[in-house]
Amino acid sequence: MVLGAVLFVGSASWARYVLSDDYRMTIVPSQSMRPSYSPGDQVWFARTAPPEVRHGDAVIVAAPPSWVDGSGVQSGQQVFERVVALGGDRISWAPGQATLTLNGEPLAEPYLKDPAVPATAPFDVTVPEGRMFLMGDNRSNSYDSHLRTRNRDQGTVPVSAVWGVTLAEMPVAVDVVGLVGLLGVPVFLVGGGLGIGSLVARRRAAKAARNAAPTGPGQLTWSYEAASSD
Repeated sequence: MVLGAVLFVGSASWARYVLSDDYRMTIVPSQSMRPSYSPGDQVWFARTAPPEVRHGDAVIVAAPPSWVDGSGVQSGQQVFERVVALGGDRISWAPGQATLTLNGEPLAEPYLKDPAVPATAPFDVTVPEGRMFLMGDNRSNSYDSHLRTRNRDQGTVPVSAVWGVTLAEMPVAVDVVGLVGLLGVPVFLVGGGLGIGSLVARRRAAKAARNAAPTGPGQLTWSYEAASSD
């Protein structure tokens, strides 16, 4: 019983400590990342340092002030997009092109909802160092960097705005915590049942022992004799 309680409470405490530092979970807020992520999906992401952000990562970022342009996005609001270019990259697209062009080469994007629509407006941006160019997987429904190239930062976002990089699967830490916590519940219940059963058995045994206790020295006894007549 004690072991079960320790397992359950301990796993919950450990999860809170580990997950608060390394992982977070969020809900996909829009259509912009379909089909990879749909609105309402629960997405785990790993908190990461800016140098660890890579091309193709799906990232959660805090919208910079330059993205507050009447589209309804507020500064610091959670934005969920994909990194298509990083500092020093030149990213572009023109009508008639089958793909985006990254540093002069066609960019393969297997995650696109509609490969025939790599973008909805032409652009040509050289990304400043320390920044990134973000686009959604659903290009027909994503108000991302390529539609903000007229702002002062050409639609780019500082890498320091990244909250985390999404994970393809639930973190191993979460799986372990879940298993340990689930194990703690039956252990707690079984332990409690055994403890109660043991207590009842001991009480019954003690009661039976008292009822069957033999008469010994120092104990009062009573005897009855029938009177006889001469």
